[in-house]
Amino acid sequence: MKLVVVSAGLSVPSSTRLLADRLAAATGRYASVDVQVVELRDLAVEIAHNFTSGFPGRALSAALEAVTEADGLIVVTPVFSASYSGLFKSFFDVLDQDALTGKPVLIAATGGSARHSLVLEHALRPLFAYLRAVVVPTAVYAASEDWGAEGLAERIDRAAGELGRLMEGLGSGAGAVRGADVADTAGVADEADSSVVVDTDTAAAIAPRSLDGALASADRFTVIPFEQQLAALRP
Repeated sequence: MKLVVVSAGLSVPSSTRLLADRLAAATGRYASVDVQVVELRDLAVEIAHNFTSGFPGRALSAALEAVTEADGLIVVTPVFSASYSGLFKSFFDVLDQDALTGKPVLIAATGGSARHSLVLEHALRPLFAYLRAVVVPTAVYAASEDWGAEGLAERIDRAAGELGRLMEGLGSGAGAVRGADVADTAGVADEADSSVVVDTDTAAAIAPRSLDGALASADRFTVIPFEQQLAALRP
């Protein structure tokens, strides 16, 4: 599986890139992944030109394609003015709005003070929820004092484990329909504008009767298209 790491660090060396590398290495302990790193610092000029011309340069186009085709993402940004950096946001602004739909994403950030740790919840998580990605529950923030201190390694491992297991689950066919059932349910899949990952017990309760036995699951998770959930709630 392909894991793409998006790092918005600006300095060399960068604590943002260091955190990204540690998260990628930890994820590799939970899933078999090929890691590709996208350094936004190297794409800054092309990102700006894309806004004015409407066309990505060669390097930016390759980065956008890598993110779109990834099986999972790790995204890490430094904190500027209590939010993600402008470069970080600009990259995802030029990405196709449907590119991250249903894609597992681990969010992380670095900053000089622990006071900015809530940036993960008030800025990054809403951004990727809007892009309809599946954001893992544990986000990782690393302040300057966290490096070498207790707690950071555990948070990295917990978040990486959640991402790795989710990638393995979706990669093995969770939420997909198999065989001849694909043709029967293609219309439903095309009309669905988003999907969520839910517990298998919950899925059994809300899945339409016409799709009994068609849903595949990995561990205890199944992807249920939003349209199917809505249909199950209609009187």
